[in-house]
Amino acid sequence: MEVASFQRLCYLLLIGLLILGSIRSWFLHVEETDFIDCSIYSPWCTFKNRFQATSNLFLDTQRPTSRDHQTQHPHHPLDPLTIQEINKALSILQSHPPFISSFPSIHSLVLEEPHKPQVLNWKKGDPLPPRAASVIAFSQGHSHILCVDLDTAQVTLHEINEGSGYPILTSDDLAVALSTPFADAEFNRTILARGVELSDLTCMPLAPGWYGAEEDGRRLVKVQCFSNKGTANYYMRPIEGLTLTVDVDQKKVVHLSNTGSDIPIPEAQNTDYRQVAQNDPLQMLPINPISMEQPKGPSFRVENGHLIKWANWEFHLKPDPRAGVVVSRAMVRDSETGRMRSVMYKGMVSELFVPYMDPTEGWYFKTYLDAGEYGMGLTALPLDPLNDCPRYSYYMDGVFAAADGSPYVRPNMVCVFERYAGEIGWRHAESPIGGKKIREVRPKVTLVVRMAASVGNYDYIIDWEFQTDGLIRIKVGLSGMLMVKGTPYKNMNQVPKEEDMYGTLVSENVIGVIHDHFITFYLDMDIDDSDNSFVKVHLTKVDTSPGESPRKSYMSAKRQVVKTEKDAQIKLKLYDPSEFHVINPSRRSIVGNPSGYKVVPGGTAASLLDHNDPPQLRSAFTNNQIWVTPYNRSEEWAGGPFAFQSKGENTLGVWSDRDRPIENKDIVLWYTMGFHHVPCQEDFPIMPTVISSFDLKPVNFFERNPILRASPNVEKDLPICRPASAA
Repeated sequence: MEVASFQRLCYLLLIGLLILGSIRSWFLHVEETDFIDCSIYSPWCTFKNRFQATSNLFLDTQRPTSRDHQTQHPHHPLDPLTIQEINKALSILQSHPPFISSFPSIHSLVLEEPHKPQVLNWKKGDPLPPRAASVIAFSQGHSHILCVDLDTAQVTLHEINEGSGYPILTSDDLAVALSTPFADAEFNRTILARGVELSDLTCMPLAPGWYGAEEDGRRLVKVQCFSNKGTANYYMRPIEGLTLTVDVDQKKVVHLSNTGSDIPIPEAQNTDYRQVAQNDPLQMLPINPISMEQPKGPSFRVENGHLIKWANWEFHLKPDPRAGVVVSRAMVRDSETGRMRSVMYKGMVSELFVPYMDPTEGWYFKTYLDAGEYGMGLTALPLDPLNDCPRYSYYMDGVFAAADGSPYVRPNMVCVFERYAGEIGWRHAESPIGGKKIREVRPKVTLVVRMAASVGNYDYIIDWEFQTDGLIRIKVGLSGMLMVKGTPYKNMNQVPKEEDMYGTLVSENVIGVIHDHFITFYLDMDIDDSDNSFVKVHLTKVDTSPGESPRKSYMSAKRQVVKTEKDAQIKLKLYDPSEFHVINPSRRSIVGNPSGYKVVPGGTAASLLDHNDPPQLRSAFTNNQIWVTPYNRSEEWAGGPFAFQSKGENTLGVWSDRDRPIENKDIVLWYTMGFHHVPCQEDFPIMPTVISSFDLKPVNFFERNPILRASPNVEKDLPICRPASAA
């Protein structure tokens, strides 16, 4: 018996090390406040760090040759907290009387943004508004909301969240969720009975949603496991039907479900996606290396680390642990007057909703709110130069707070670069038949801000693309791995016709489960000022009168200025179309049209779930594609500030139902992109990126085409590249 106990202890020690590896694969953060040591964290280091250290591609205002976060200080009211400011906030919190005896876990510690009028009135050279930290902490079953004044060293606000839900999971929470099962004898017996060695086990901590009062008062995490034997792509080797529910505060397994003992673990063959594992030749003609070269260097500048200036655009940019990246104070230069004009005060990803369409025991709860439960910035890992971002990109680090409140650096989290892909800004050619030989073409070059979040199996690529014609294109790419379900079936001829598999058989013993992705964007539009209106431009068919015209019908645009929120809850309709404008009624063009921007929809899949289904109650922000609300500092997160295990009583859907006035007010536009995903074999073992986008396009904002005077490319300005064979 003593020998058996010793062996079991050795197993547990080994599993403890494996758990740490699993945690790092989800929420790797580096506790040091300087750069990671490439000799220790070699997988996270690339040649880019060495390349930039010796490169003079950027001016001093664009890219320091060394990023000394220890000495950085803010230059703009919206600059994120520095390492010194996070440390100061931590010191103040440690002296805060309610926390002296028991310090809470820190779930968010970010800049408390100044009030909007303070930011709008601030000019370069002015003193910064008072700096403060917004803090969400968790202690003894309660979520604490605090504001820490960094100038006076005082806690100026301390409230307890009285509603449902909890803050974003910390890495400490995940560590508890992943380590607790290994102290459970039933779990260990089940794993071994499934034929999996504990050393080949990888487990995932999954947000459980909310499905009833019995879950109240406990922070719960679902845990499911996979075999990583023979592959890095353990997602394709699920131990189907095994689900544990862990109370992360009590540190115990409260439920174990084991319903899939008759389902084999899929084979590892052909699942590894790494290049080193690809032994067979690619069955296509080779593609030669390709890149965009800029012999004069990039055209954009980055001032003081966060202010981006390019062509006719200027905006503030910062990484954020929840939203991923925040674009603020976006202004475009008027093509006639040269004056900078306001377009958007703030834009960001507000929330994601990813429901899987399988109601069975091990799957019904998989209805994730990725931003509010995991954090888009917290799951953003360093970008890969030349593959994630092209040459001449500028990289921006995130500086965040760990669960103990200490600062750490998330390197190379955001990149900024210019894009030219042979696209055309505008063109026209005239046939020489009429005596005019005209051919005028202008290339389209854009500026891209990119970040990528790896939320477990899925990767989200978020682009903010700025065009010289004033358009902003927001693009979302989906890649990574399917979340798959094990099955006894190897071929469709084995599946009974009456059986609903909830997905597609994508490989032997592997079902890709049907699911959706919804990404809701917060867009605080300030067209030429804060007071704007929302206009529905309804496109309708008009019948002509008998004898009026050879035509029987035509299309007409009817404009309606929306008065209140409920009238701005928009479900897109293909055969009852409208345009949707945000205008400034006080700013008119020479010919009398109000200055405006319109949202051009894309990625228009809508949720088909019942509105009273618990996951849809929590994600009511997907009930419409477009919403408009009056500006409110407390209403930024569409799924509510405390999304984890929330019940949905504090979401965008609830706020909008108040039906507040929105005409000629400071308003916020919300747009939800949607993707239905019915998996196919081409998604296995890793998915080609699926991309969709929507636009914010100027409408009567400029007096005429703002890029009319743009110059074409000429041969002498471009680099001369010779093929290797001709060199």
